[in-house]
Order: sequence, then C-alpha cells, then structure tokens
Amino acid sequence: MPIAPPQLRPDPKPGRGRPIPSAANTRDLDARSKIMRYVITFTSRGVHMLSRRVFLVFLSYLLASGTSYAAEPLPVVATFSILGDFVKQVGGEHVDVHVLVGPDGDAHTYVPTPQDAQRVSASRLVVVNGLALEGWLDRLFKASAARTSIIVASRGVAAIPGIDNAKRYVTNIRDALIVSDPVDRSDYETNAADYLRKLDALDQHVREALAIIPASRRKIITTPDAFGYFAKAYGFTFIAPQGISTDSEASAKDVGKIIRQIKAQKIPAVLLENVTDHRLIQQIAKETGAKIGKPLFSDALSPPDGPAGTYIAMVNNNLDAFVEALR
Repeated sequence: MPIAPPQLRPDPKPGRGRPIPSAANTRDLDARSKIMRYVITFTSRGVHMLSRRVFLVFLSYLLASGTSYAAEPLPVVATFSILGDFVKQVGGEHVDVHVLVGPDGDAHTYVPTPQDAQRVSASRLVVVNGLALEGWLDRLFKASAARTSIIVASRGVAAIPGIDNAKRYVTNIRDALIVSDPVDRSDYETNAADYLRKLDALDQHVREALAIIPASRRKIITTPDAFGYFAKAYGFTFIAPQGISTDSEASAKDVGKIIRQIKAQKIPAVLLENVTDHRLIQQIAKETGAKIGKPLFSDALSPPDGPAGTYIAMVNNNLDAFVEALR
C-alpha cells in the first residue's frame, strides 16, 4: 500500500553554526577580554607597536582558546543514490549525505537495518522519493523515532526523474535545505542554479544526439516502466521482453521468446539487464540481426568509479547505449 507522502517539517534545531557558550567557553572569553583590555590600555599609553614575539604569543593564545565558529556540515539522509547525488550537487560542502540504498541497489525491495534507523535519528533532513518507491519508509521512521525534517523530492511530479522531473527534484531539495539551514541559503541557491543549467545543457545534448535516429527505429526491448519518461520526452517506444522476469536470469527458453518477439515486431535493438550469459546474447543477435546494447541504469547509480556514478553520467551512459544500438 502506498504511504502518504511525508510533509516537510521545520528543522527542530535551527541556527546551525552558532556556538553554544559553555562554562569553559565563558571563562575563555573573560580571559581574552582581559587581555584585549590590557592591549588597548597598553597602546593607548603611547606604545603603538608590540614586538613580534609578544604579538605571536598573543595570537597563539587566541587561536588555542577560541571557540570554533566553523559550521558543521548538515547531516542529511537520502533514501537512494540518485537523490543522494542531487543533495550533494545542491548542498556542496554544507552537507554530509548518507545514502540508504547505495549504488546498484534496488529501492523497491530494500530492507532497512538498525543502523539506518540510527542514521535517520541523527540526521537533520531526510530526503525521500515518494511515489510509492520506498514501501519500507513507515517501518524505518517508526524504528528511528526521529523528529527530523522530511522532504518528498518528487512533490509536483509523477515519475522518477527524467531531466524535466529531475529539475523539480532539485528545486524541492534546494528549498528543503534552505529551511533546515537558512544560514547557507545563498550557496544553496547558487549551487542549484548552476546544476539546473547543467541539466538544461544535458537535455539539449540528448536531443541533438538522438536527432540522427529515424523515428521508425526508435524501438527498444527493455524495461518500459524504468524509461517511460524517456519515451515521452524523446519519442521512443520501449517494449517489455515477453516471458522474462526482471528478478531472475533469463533462460534459453526465455531468449527464444525474445527472438520471436523481435522478428514479429521488427525491433532493431535489445537492452536487457538480466541476460548476462554471453552465448544467449550472441544467439539473439545472430538470429534476429538486432543490436545488443550495453547495460542501462534506471533507478540507481553505479559506484562512483563506474559509468553512471552521478545522475548526469547515468543519463549520458544510457544515451550512448541507445545511440550505439540504434544508429
């Protein structure tokens, strides 16, 4: 059953980066005040230049006993890797992001751990997708007993991000970070604006790269649910492979069904995530003439050193696979 989208709640701990004076800090401040008064008195009596040695001793004391005013990064939890990348792009150095469902993970079937509940409880912001993607969220929030801010990144869209939807995700995340950390608002706005320009450029690149592929060839056998946004935005038809479960390796019998499907529907390319047996792939290519594309990424990124370590890299990887298979 889809869960009701959580609402963004105000950060219960605003004012990040403002030190809370302790008794020790208060004593240090008093001591420094006395030194500063001494220096002011000393210079007001006509001595306008301290020796280099005295100055360095004074400076060292201030640095050693002073309270650090550098803000700690905002602890943020993102439910899966694409959201984690968006938060990092917008938050930059101001966020410390932990991703629950990591690279190559499946957010639909994920089972939260006790450590996940601890992470959520310690966070200041949790970024979730919504759209019934994370069916385990209710259990996780109950286990964490957290009173942290929650933002549904998909608010205002109806699908996991294509580029247009990704832009809405980014603006929703930007707004949530500003609510949780208003001190760094300017940086969040600047980072988001820069990233949105990159997404606009990416969309233009995709359109230009696909322009060489005739409309009649824009048919691929793959998982249509994962690429519905791509079909709508760029005029593609994605056809589900007949008789194959996306949860298990395809058998020789399954591949036979795909071969008959390709011939009947005159499909020029096949991109299957669950056919790893090289002999079966070669059989499909030999008997149909269809090109077999390289692996696609849809609901999760690859590890950072892989071909789809960021959202932009993921889109470019899939674009290359489509163009290579169809041209």
